[in-house]
Amino acid sequence: MSQHVYKKIELVGSSSEGIEEAISSAISRCDESVRNLRWFEVTQIRGEIAGGKIAYYQVALKVGFTLDE
Repeated sequence: MSQHVYKKIELVGSSSEGIEEAISSAISRCDESVRNLRWFEVTQIRGEIAGGKIAYYQVALKVGFTLDE
């Protein structure tokens, strides 16, 4: 079994559509410049309220990736 070393970075994704879209957009954008993404952990969820309704979602997450061998 191969042993891996992981590195964590923090991201914040945002969306007017919802929490899942905010997470997906952060991971998709990160995948464009970071190799070997393996997992994510949501650390905060917050949003903006306008006119008594949810206008925007913002999700903070930690993303783990393996270092190259």
